[in-house]
Amino acid sequence: MTKNDTPPAAGAAASRNRWGARPEGKGQWQFGLWAPAAEKVALWLDGSETPMTQDDDGFWSLAAKADPGLEYAFVIDGERRPDPAARQQAGDVHGPSLLVDTAARKWRSEWSGRAWDEAVIYEMHVGTFTEEGTFAAAAKRMQELADLGITAIELMPVSQWQGARGWGYDGVLPYAPHPAYGTPEDMQKFVEAAQAAGMMVILDVVYNHFGPDGAYLHAYAPEFFEEERHTPWGAAIDFTEPAVREYFIENAIYWLRDYRLDGLRLDAVHQIIDPSPHHFLVELGERVQALDLDRPLHLITEDERNEPELRDTGCYVASWNDDYHHSVHTALTGESEGYYAPFAHDPIGDLVLALSRGHVEEGQPRHGKETRRGRPASHLPWTGFVNSNQTHDQVGNRALGERLISLADPRGVEVAHAMLLTAPFIPMLFMGEEVGETAPFLFFCDHDGELARLTREGRQREFKDFLSFGEEVPDPNAPETFERSRPFRGDPAHMEHWRDLTRRLLSLRAERIVPLMKSGRAGPARVTRTGPRAISACWPFAEGLVVARINLGSPPDTPPTAEPEDFTIGDPAADPFAFSLIVSPHK
Repeated sequence: MTKNDTPPAAGAAASRNRWGARPEGKGQWQFGLWAPAAEKVALWLDGSETPMTQDDDGFWSLAAKADPGLEYAFVIDGERRPDPAARQQAGDVHGPSLLVDTAARKWRSEWSGRAWDEAVIYEMHVGTFTEEGTFAAAAKRMQELADLGITAIELMPVSQWQGARGWGYDGVLPYAPHPAYGTPEDMQKFVEAAQAAGMMVILDVVYNHFGPDGAYLHAYAPEFFEEERHTPWGAAIDFTEPAVREYFIENAIYWLRDYRLDGLRLDAVHQIIDPSPHHFLVELGERVQALDLDRPLHLITEDERNEPELRDTGCYVASWNDDYHHSVHTALTGESEGYYAPFAHDPIGDLVLALSRGHVEEGQPRHGKETRRGRPASHLPWTGFVNSNQTHDQVGNRALGERLISLADPRGVEVAHAMLLTAPFIPMLFMGEEVGETAPFLFFCDHDGELARLTREGRQREFKDFLSFGEEVPDPNAPETFERSRPFRGDPAHMEHWRDLTRRLLSLRAERIVPLMKSGRAGPARVTRTGPRAISACWPFAEGLVVARINLGSPPDTPPTAEPEDFTIGDPAADPFAFSLIVSPHK
C-alpha cells in the first residue's frame, strides 16, 4: 500500500503487525522498525548486534531467537535507540527495551463486557488514586467503586514518559505501561480486578502527538511527522503514511487484545488531521469493530469540533461533551473567562439545549464568538454524549487546580451531581468527585533541567492574568504539587455524606433508569426553562419517562404539580437549589 491509497476496510486483517518485537512461538521473535531514511539498522539483543534488512516500504525486519526478559534495542546509523513499540522498558525511556509477550497471559476469570448504556465512568489517575500510586494498590479498591455503582474505569494515559510523575499526556512509548505504576502484568491484574468487580476498563490514549523527552522517532523517522504543521503540544503526525497509521492501529488493537480492555478514549481527535480518502480515525474504528474478542468494544473521542461524523459511522459510541460541563460550570460559578465566555451569557439556556440535544453549539451564532462550531447532533442517542461536571482537564488546567465544590455553592454542586448521575446521557465522575473531594488536582510533571524551567515559566505566563495578588502557580515539577493532588484525605463525615449520595443516585440509575434506557428512546426530550434558573426535563422511552426538576439558583416561577418523587434534594417548589426526579414506567 502506498501513501494516500485507501486503507483496508472493516473485515480486513486485524493488523499487519510489523512494529516492534513480536513472539512467533518456540523462542522465535520477529523484530520490525520503520526508518525509511536510515542507511543502516541493526538489532542489539543481549549485547550483540545483528544487521536488519530493509523492505521497499521503509520497514527494517529481522527474525531471531530470544528469551522473554532480554534487553534489546535498535541501532540506527550508529545510534542505539529503544523500540518505539516496546511493550516494556528496562529502565527509563532512553535505555533498552525488554522482550515481553503480553499476549501470553492466562486470565483467571471470564469477562464478556458490558453494554454501553450501562456505563457510569470513573476517570482515574493511577499515580494519585492511592498512596502507593500503582496498579496493584488501585486493584485493591475496585470492589469499593463497584459497590458505589461505578461500572467503568477510565484510566488517564499510562504510556511511558520520562520521569515518575505526570498526567500521562506526554508519553513517548505508547505501548509500554509507565513503570512507576507497575509492570505490564501488574496492569493486566488491575484490569482483571476491575472486571471481576463488574466494571469495564477504558484507557485514554494519545495519538495526536508525542511528549518532549525521549521521542526518538523525530530523529530517525522524520517522515512520521508533518513538515510544517504543529499541534499545541508538538509536531503534528502524518496520518497519510501507511506505516504511521499501522503504528497507532496496532497500538489500539494491542491494548484491547492483550490487556482485555473494554474500550479506548482517544484524546483530542480534532488534532488528528488526515486528508486521505479513508480517514485514519474511520479506519481505526472499522478495524477495532472487526475484531472478534467476544465482548463489546467501546471507542470514545474527545473532539472540540462538536462534529457527529465519527459517531455516525457506528464505530464510536460517544464523545466527551464539554458543552454540558461549561454550561453547568458557568451556571454555578459565574466564571466568564476564556472558553467559558460564550456559555456565561446564558448558562441556563445552554443547559436546556445540552439536556435536550446533547451539544449546545451546533453551528449556530453564539454570543461573543466570531466563528461557529459544530453541526446538529440531536439525532444521536443520548448515550452518544459523555457528560461531566469535572474532568482532569477542567480541574487540572486551572492555575490552582480547584474543584467545582471549592468554586460554587455546595448545595448547587449536589444538585448538579444528581442531575449528572440520573440523566440518560453517559455520566463521568472525576476521581474523588464521588466523595465530594475538595483537594485540588494540579498540573504536575517530572522534567529535568531546561525543560523543567520552560514548563514552570510557561505555566506562570499562561495564568498571570488570572491570579490574585501574591498568588503563584504551583511549580509543576515540585513533588509537593503532585502530593497535593492526592484525593481522599478530607473530613470523613463530609466524604461519607457524598459517598451515600452517590450510592443512592447510582442505585436508582441502575435499578430504574437504565432499564428504561434499554427499552429505547421514544421521541425527543422535552426540556423547558421554568424560571430564571430553573429547568424541567422529560426524557421519553418506550417503557416510561424520566422527569427531572432542577433548580440551580432559583425556584420555578410556578410551583410544579405535586407527584410522588423517587429522589429529592431540597424543595423544588421553593428552594433556590433543589432537585427532584420521577421515574415513571408505563403501566
